Amino acid sequence: MLASWSFANISFFQPPAFLMIGIPGLEAVHGWISIPFSSMYTAALTGNCLILLAVRRTPSLHQPMYYFLSMLALTDVGLTLSTMPTTLAVLWFDHRLIGFNACLAQMFFLHFFSVVESSVLLAMSFDRFVAISNPLRYASVLTNSVIIRIGMAIVARATVSLFPGPFLLKRLNFCPGKILLSHSFCFHADVMKRACADITVNIIYGLYVVLSTVGFDSLLIVLSYTLILHTVMSLASPRERIRALNTCVSHILAVLVFFIPVIGVSMIHRFGRHLPPIVHALVAYVYLVVPPVLNPIIYSVKSKPIREAMLRVLREKRKG
Repeated sequence: MLASWSFANISFFQPPAFLMIGIPGLEAVHGWISIPFSSMYTAALTGNCLILLAVRRTPSLHQPMYYFLSMLALTDVGLTLSTMPTTLAVLWFDHRLIGFNACLAQMFFLHFFSVVESSVLLAMSFDRFVAISNPLRYASVLTNSVIIRIGMAIVARATVSLFPGPFLLKRLNFCPGKILLSHSFCFHADVMKRACADITVNIIYGLYVVLSTVGFDSLLIVLSYTLILHTVMSLASPRERIRALNTCVSHILAVLVFFIPVIGVSMIHRFGRHLPPIVHALVAYVYLVVPPVLNPIIYSVKSKPIREAMLRVLREKRKG
């Protein structure tokens, strides 16, 4: 099918499709590699859906902290579903083609859910700051209407930030011979490098989005925890300090699980051109697959109310 594409006398070219790749150099064992990937995708969807059901069905969890956790779980479901179809299609069936417009749509949703996750983690750090610094006003500050507005602002921010992305790519002239992507899904940085045109605007736009969303959020999260530590250190009792910090452990782990791979992907795409392709692929998979798997584990292990509610949902399912 690829050989039938005609490129003669084309002044402006956009490929009908891109060619995705699984794990470079390990194509012969993609069938075996699909087993851990399928397991991780199943664990991510199951764990996050369990959190959503647990919070919904447990009145005692109808609190700001768990509403934000539900937002995180819903975002992780979206992030998982953004990459799962194409990744498993490549690993299971060696189906490597993805249409140009489908690629842009996947790219939008992949980055959309990444920005939303960063914003939700920032909102959760604000939640922890209010809970620790001003516990008596916690419920009056983070009311249901405030949480809804925060959620709407997060979605609006991600949409406005990422909406120009596909259109900036559609204006580019692409190279007929450069249709091979570096992953089994569409990254903005990866797709724009297939163009045979000046991509300065795309580079500036991508850098702006990263700095204004993930970069800005990470700075505010650090600021939140600086203020939290200042508040905790002012507590008289060491036991109170430990108890206050314990309420932040799950969130700190979730922040590390998300932001460390984000930094890794950003650094590799900009400075790691000399690295083997398999390194690019593995870091990208860690960034997109691992956080949705680990977040439900982190919160179910560290939060007794969540763990008990999830187990209750599982028991109800078995009885049903």
